[in-house]
Amino acid sequence: MKLNKNYSKDTNLDKIYLDGSYLNQNQTWHSEDSQWKSEQIENLLKRNSIIPESICEVGCGAGEVLNQLSNIYIESQLTGFEVSPQAFELSKSRESRRVHFVLGDIFDNYDNYDNYDILLCLDVFEHVPDYLGFISNLRKRARYKVFHVPLDISVLSVLANRMTNSRASMGHLHYFTAQSALNTIEDCGYKIIDSFYTQGFLRHSRSRKFISRLALFPRKLLYFISPDFSVRIFGGCSLIILAE
Repeated sequence: MKLNKNYSKDTNLDKIYLDGSYLNQNQTWHSEDSQWKSEQIENLLKRNSIIPESICEVGCGAGEVLNQLSNIYIESQLTGFEVSPQAFELSKSRESRRVHFVLGDIFDNYDNYDNYDILLCLDVFEHVPDYLGFISNLRKRARYKVFHVPLDISVLSVLANRMTNSRASMGHLHYFTAQSALNTIEDCGYKIIDSFYTQGFLRHSRSRKFISRLALFPRKLLYFISPDFSVRIFGGCSLIILAE
């Protein structure tokens, strides 16, 4: 994915997902994060005693999250919607009897599909120009919605000007704290059922430079004492949200 064409009025904002520019910068389309993301989703649904029979993902990218989830929910039907032709090509190798991918957005194709138990919107709406309209129009597509939102705003990210880098390399147009992400979902008419931080800063810790590994200890300690305060100061986390 990343942009839904119904919510991108400036074609300069979404062309990187259509002309191959995004793939040139992110050649795996973030597939290396998919197993970790699927584990977070499984944890969220298990905490709320939800076993879905049908799952769809908006902006499924290379499709690896759905591939991973198909091994967890072995009786579920899974459908991914993707507007990028390059990402769709990557997803086709992951298609199976229960996993299906559609080139196009869910709003154009929705009339051809049944309602879903779960709709996944993972690291997506921060790329969409009219993100409020986009989120609002997802409400009727499934009973439960799972959002995964990168928390780009922290004291450290502001001081280090990381949001500019995120815009250039990742295509993020909007930036969130945990509270502003939750408020955004609620403002779009949803009821928040559950949420928790996903600790991206712990991933790939062995590959970090020695100084960065040393800095992990106080960061982990502060997170243990006060997750909210740690995330506001250091960032390094996303927020996963279950809503209906």
